[in-house]
Amino acid sequence: MGVIDKILGKEEEVETSSEDEFYTLGVQEAYKDNNSEGNKMILLEPRAYSESQQIADHLKKRNTVVVNLKRVTPEQAKRIVDFLSGTLYAIGGDLQKLGSGIFLCTPKNINVQGKMTDEEEKKTRTKNDDTEFNAWII
Repeated sequence: MGVIDKILGKEEEVETSSEDEFYTLGVQEAYKDNNSEGNKMILLEPRAYSESQQIADHLKKRNTVVVNLKRVTPEQAKRIVDFLSGTLYAIGGDLQKLGSGIFLCTPKNINVQGKMTDEEEKKTRTKNDDTEFNAWII
């Protein structure tokens, strides 16, 4: 905007867009049905690491995803959890363990209250580090 435009009172419209605006919702907008995106809870049982991107795509659309990792090997499960952790960090979401091998992935627009505790998890934390992850996933 030039000096003459400022003197005459002309204002230049500046369009700003950011990733944060995607998640900034008012109360009314949160309850609108926007092509049903962001209003779903999706249950998935991946059979391979390659399905991680599909889960991430659901999260990017602001859907909640429950992931059951019992159909993959412990190595693949670890890779999937790592991938989803990175995705959730990027979108400001959260990952919670619901049970053995079952995880709740929530985007920023979903608030989850409370935590699930597992007696077996407390017992396995005293074992050595090699078996800790396997017990954590299973």
